[in-house]
Amino acid sequence: MKFEITKESIELLRELVDNKKTKEVTEIMMDLHPADIAEAMDDLTVEEAKFIYLLLDGEKASDVLMEIPDNDRKRFLRVLPPEFIASKFIEHMDSDDAADVVAELDEDVKKEVLNEIEDVEHSGDIVDLLEYDEDSAGGIMAKELVLVNENWTVATCLKEISIQAEEVDEIYYIYVVDDSQKLKGVLSLKKLILTPTNTKISNIYDADVMKVNTDARQEEVAELMDKYDLVAIPVVDDIGRLKGRITFDDVIDIIREEAEKDYQMVSGITGDVEPGDKVWEILRARFPWLLIGLLGGILGAVVLRSHEESLKEFTQLAFFIPLIAAMAGNVGVQSSSIVVQSIASGVKDVETTSRRLIKEILVALSTASIFAVLIFFYNYIKQGEMALTYTVSLSLFIVILFASFFGTVIPMVLNRFKIDPALATGPFITTMNDILGLIIYLLIGNMFFGLL
Repeated sequence: MKFEITKESIELLRELVDNKKTKEVTEIMMDLHPADIAEAMDDLTVEEAKFIYLLLDGEKASDVLMEIPDNDRKRFLRVLPPEFIASKFIEHMDSDDAADVVAELDEDVKKEVLNEIEDVEHSGDIVDLLEYDEDSAGGIMAKELVLVNENWTVATCLKEISIQAEEVDEIYYIYVVDDSQKLKGVLSLKKLILTPTNTKISNIYDADVMKVNTDARQEEVAELMDKYDLVAIPVVDDIGRLKGRITFDDVIDIIREEAEKDYQMVSGITGDVEPGDKVWEILRARFPWLLIGLLGGILGAVVLRSHEESLKEFTQLAFFIPLIAAMAGNVGVQSSSIVVQSIASGVKDVETTSRRLIKEILVALSTASIFAVLIFFYNYIKQGEMALTYTVSLSLFIVILFASFFGTVIPMVLNRFKIDPALATGPFITTMNDILGLIIYLLIGNMFFGLL
């Protein structure tokens, strides 16, 4: 019977662990995917999870380690000796995952772990990867791949592939290089099998290969692989030498991380925050935007105070302040979110900047007109006071236009200056438009109540 992660099954697993039922727990773990084991361990105490972890074989243990949240993994690794980390985890990992784990260790522990790895070539690959920026193509690539020389025959190629394949989990492409290790092209397994064994590889490989430089940003790699539906992409250095490959599972991780980062930024959280973070780490990530919100509130209070006499004389104006502020913030966030989404999706040439602005202005004009008319009739019927009716309707119309304009322009400007446009959404746009909306509303109110 397949073990499924439920509340009841976790209780059963806990009972087996508490009673030291090693055989039963091992059998359950053998049938589970590493991601399911990590999920089950997350619901157990540290000691219970440790008991399960020590029962796993090297390969599964390393896979489970990569499924554990980053902060939990860092804390877990700190209590383990370097030789155990090297033999239990690193030696069973692909070079890219191994480099990620080693990078999380303290400098002194990092050196000890690398020295404890028996496979010198594997250790060297990890050291090479640690030299690259972690957010670059070089930082996320794996060194494990299958490559052949263009001067080899098909027979030699097949023999070499059988040897190299032992170190590679999945073979998506066979990469062809010259004597200087420069990437020349790719070769399909089907073509290799169907070609006579005495044929040279230089006569059958495909020279049209998509590749990225080691310095390329990981977001660019993800966009490229998504656009061309690639399952893997080779990474080359500045002179075209093949250095590694990036597979689609790495890209999925990048896309998820970027989505989480942008969502947190939109929500007013800076930095990378996870559920397992400490209170101080979470507070530090939230504080900057909360401070902006506080300053925005103070500025809003200053604006209201500067019109204190008008509000005392025309108290009706105060009733619609929340409406104006809310509409300004909401429209700004909607506009900025659409622009940020299009930028994140790589939409660059489909619409020019001017066309995008014109489209957003037309949408804003339509939205502003509809809501201005609606609020006009509401005030006309319910309030019966023309000064207030004109003030709220005209203010709402202008505020929606301004909020939409700023919500569209600010992300585009930030993106132009290589600043994450997600900064424009959430608290930043909301606070700015709240203040702008208040100023417009009170100025128009003073004008109409002074005339009528």
